Amino acid sequence: MKAYTYSRYGNPEVLELVDVATPIPNDNEILIKTHATTVSSGDWRARSLKVPAGMGWMARLAFGVFRPRKPILGTELSGVVVEVGAAVTEFKVGDAVIAFPGASFGAHAEYCVMPQDGKVAHKPETLSFEAAAALAFGGTTAYDFLVNKAQVKAGEKVLVNGASGATGTSFVQLAKFFGAEITAVCSAANAELVRSLGADHVFDYAKTDFADGGHKFDVIVDTAGTAPWSRSRRALTAGGRLVIVNGSLLDMVLGPLRARLSGKKMIVGVASEAASILRKLVSLADEGHFIPVIDRSYSFDHMIDAHRHVDTGHKKGNVVVVLVPSKREPGEGERLAS
Repeated sequence: MKAYTYSRYGNPEVLELVDVATPIPNDNEILIKTHATTVSSGDWRARSLKVPAGMGWMARLAFGVFRPRKPILGTELSGVVVEVGAAVTEFKVGDAVIAFPGASFGAHAEYCVMPQDGKVAHKPETLSFEAAAALAFGGTTAYDFLVNKAQVKAGEKVLVNGASGATGTSFVQLAKFFGAEITAVCSAANAELVRSLGADHVFDYAKTDFADGGHKFDVIVDTAGTAPWSRSRRALTAGGRLVIVNGSLLDMVLGPLRARLSGKKMIVGVASEAASILRKLVSLADEGHFIPVIDRSYSFDHMIDAHRHVDTGHKKGNVVVVLVPSKREPGEGERLAS
């Protein structure tokens, strides 16, 4: 099969399209023919080793000290089951599915193997393959932090800093679904997009400082790495929670203690990649409560161009890479960033 691999860290040009052996599913596994995948911020970090301050050594341990430990990137995909192991009962050949390899990577390839009891779910007919491929990475992060960790409640005021990226647009939609009043922080160019996702208020980060002391929020979510505890603490209500999705090592280590001493809470760490979260997210998407935002779609032959676009830091929502074009009208079953 064809797959994009890399053997050294660096810019998108380190990627190579090569022939590798098609994986063979074990008894409890399914083989998926990839129809679409994404280039996520997780792929960008793993490929470039560009990580928040102080976390370089941790990235090396996670991704490979001297060279990449997992040569095929790709955290999420949608596709069709083409082979099943002898013990598989949950899926059959021909099933359309959504799979989330996550930190195991491997989705930038024509085929991917997943355990039937792993992070894989049936794709609803309401979602295109392109939208389905973009469901998991940002969506599971937002769901886990909002529901399981921050335990957001209806009526609470939630601010999302970096609201127009894949994770930020997921936070806006899901916080809205759970009944929060949402303030989105993004560029003026993306204001209309985040309003369409449910944001009640929008701050242009170039003109308005959410932490100027004039605004208070029950939950602040930082996906952009520009709202550390030192800045956000003044904007939190008593007992408020700061969710750090993208932050420095100093904030990760000392932030929770500082917050606790101030009668507040700081939530850090890695989002859960539990299969149960993926399936809840798929259900919400099927019901129309959550639709991944797609910035651009590229063909598999232009994977490197997709990485280049992600490297600019200006993508809106998700960047999708299509291996098998859908037979549908453009925009059906997905939300396009405009």
